[in-house]
Amino acid sequence: MSMIDPTARIADGAVIGEGTSIGPYCLIGPNVVIGENCKLVAHVTVGGHTSIGAECVISPFAALGGPPQDLSYRGESTRLEIGTGCTIREGVTMNIGTVKGGGLTRVGDRGYFMNNSHVGHDCTVGNDVIFATSATLGGHCEIGDFVYIGGLSAVHQFTRIGRQVMVGGVCGVRDDIIPFGLANGQYAVLEGLNIIGMRRRKFTRERLVTVRSFYQKLFHGDGVFAERLAAVQPLAAEDPAIAEILAFIGKGKRPLCLPAVDGKH
Repeated sequence: MSMIDPTARIADGAVIGEGTSIGPYCLIGPNVVIGENCKLVAHVTVGGHTSIGAECVISPFAALGGPPQDLSYRGESTRLEIGTGCTIREGVTMNIGTVKGGGLTRVGDRGYFMNNSHVGHDCTVGNDVIFATSATLGGHCEIGDFVYIGGLSAVHQFTRIGRQVMVGGVCGVRDDIIPFGLANGQYAVLEGLNIIGMRRRKFTRERLVTVRSFYQKLFHGDGVFAERLAAVQPLAAEDPAIAEILAFIGKGKRPLCLPAVDGKH
């Protein structure tokens, strides 16, 4: 059975999963669905049309499913979906979507969101991500699986961050970051590949050599970037990671995060 503290306020219509505990002074709106075996520690607010998967732990003063911070929002019934097994720490905020952005903010499974991090409206966040303290997404961002965003970093609206990227702390991310990239700096620049993360994802030594060689040719070879990009297209057949990076670049509509020029950020 679910365990609900007598000081919590659960609106009629809310669905609380089996084995879920709702701690003191939580506020749960009428259009909320919370999965099985979740734990809302205390002082958690869940509103809007929000669904939360099983086995999530949500710490005090998290506010999930609040209205989008968008001046065009007029109270439409948009949604927030959070996957299973997420850890959502103190003061985290995640907003529902907007009609113009597709109406849905989606967060994947097993994410770890440290205190005061924020997922803006209409974002799509993958599985197994880590957002450090106060990591912030503007609206409409796309974040791949296994992405780490450092503390106090902010990602500009509509920006894409590919799979297995690591973003350093105190970064302003204004441009798309390729899968497997390592980005750092006051305004983020590409510093190389996330080799540690790739090793953790079981990349062999041979694969790392192949992808590193491709990276050097694309970002540090001769000629302008457009020429280098055209020249490396045949290398997509050499490794799935290369194919993924090239496909990511091909779908881009915003500027690409590039290495610093002459070592300057």
